[in-house]
Amino acid sequence: MKVIILGAGQVGASVAEGLVSEENDITVVDSDPARLALLQDRLDLRTVVGNGAVPSVMRNAGAEDADMIIAVTQSDQTNLVACKVAHGVFNVPTRIARLRSRDFLEDASLLSPENFAVDFALCPEQVITDYIRRLIEFPEALQVLNFARGRVSLVAVRAYEGGLLVGKPIKEMRELLPPEMGARIAAIFRRDQPVFPEGDTVIEAGDEVFLLAAAEHIRPVLRQLRRMMNPVQRIMIAGGGNIGLRLAKSLEKRYEIKLIEGRKERAEMLAGELDRTLVLLGDATDEELLEQENICEMDLFLAVTNDDEDNIMSGSLAKRLGCKRVVALINRRAYAEMIEGGPIDIGISPAQVSIGTLLAHVRQGDVAEVHSLRRGAAEALELVVHGDAKTSKVVGKRIDQIDWPHGVTVAALVRNFDQAVIVGQTDDWTAITRHGEVVIAHHDTVIEPDDHVIVFCTRKKLVKKVEKLFQVGFHFL
Repeated sequence: MKVIILGAGQVGASVAEGLVSEENDITVVDSDPARLALLQDRLDLRTVVGNGAVPSVMRNAGAEDADMIIAVTQSDQTNLVACKVAHGVFNVPTRIARLRSRDFLEDASLLSPENFAVDFALCPEQVITDYIRRLIEFPEALQVLNFARGRVSLVAVRAYEGGLLVGKPIKEMRELLPPEMGARIAAIFRRDQPVFPEGDTVIEAGDEVFLLAAAEHIRPVLRQLRRMMNPVQRIMIAGGGNIGLRLAKSLEKRYEIKLIEGRKERAEMLAGELDRTLVLLGDATDEELLEQENICEMDLFLAVTNDDEDNIMSGSLAKRLGCKRVVALINRRAYAEMIEGGPIDIGISPAQVSIGTLLAHVRQGDVAEVHSLRRGAAEALELVVHGDAKTSKVVGKRIDQIDWPHGVTVAALVRNFDQAVIVGQTDDWTAITRHGEVVIAHHDTVIEPDDHVIVFCTRKKLVKKVEKLFQVGFHFL
């Protein structure tokens, strides 16, 4: 696939790295030659210096025969104009834009083919906010991901000494759960190495275990398998940028929030924007300020500034002063791997969280969802099955009859996706419905057309092989 990426910042560079590794033809456009030179030194791609929204620059980048344009510059306006030019002048089939402003995101008509012609709008700040919100709902989790429009949940947890599963084979998990609850251990990482989960695999203390179940079952399943942490009530946020503001706005009705911002004008703006959040003017690395604001009573400290070092320092300090749990945004992968599991409980890579939403549009075959695991080392995909027994390599076959690459696990299927299923009821007896029937995958499960299949690849290089398995033969209409 020939892809043009406009913008060589953090998001653009991460997208380029992810796509180059999958043998795509990539061209990156940016107005900063030094930034492009650094990118070209690391990756096998082409670079063009200039403003990506200018037709001549876009032509020079190869827009006339490009399959996709991904506009992820810092400017919403540039990204929108670039998509419009790509559509109107060069007829590029797929156009993706990074948009920060809510005004553009909330008015769908602006993104229609008649206007700015954006096929898919990406807001990294909103993606990260949603990601952190899910972590807050599951305080014991290292990662929380959704598939099939929220029908299936995946939670990564650390196995602790004394847990029900530790020291036992995986096949005994079935005995620990009620009959109506199905769950699957989809992946295990031990000392940073993948362990292929089979019935006889014994879970050890310290293992990172990826557990998958229907959304309505995931919490009770977790409750059965490990000790639960107290729900989060008090949160302190370090950094009042776009992410800090979005987080505070979305959390302040349910939680007690304190937000620390170092810039006076920004702090005043935040105080006017937020209703129930206490905005503090100060430095999050100031020990005296943290103690004064009772950091020891906080359930969660979120370090979300634009500076990795500040996030690491403030998070480490918060932990030392008694905060129960610390989550920090860390852009540099080396930093995240070095500090996670120490004073920082969870290090989040903004680029890796965001890239999954883009990859779903780049993958071959019908890929509905993509999630990066362990900072991009592994991947989980939701693939939609098409074709029939003649045109497809998977339709009509049992899972154990399919030639899966080693390191690939089929965790679950969602069947009859368009049908509503009642999964519970509210306090006032209102039915809670979800779409599709969740089928936990076993060796004898047969894959049917239109199934949404959730597949785990313990190594990213396996993704291409999985995609080929799900591709339909050329004579399928």
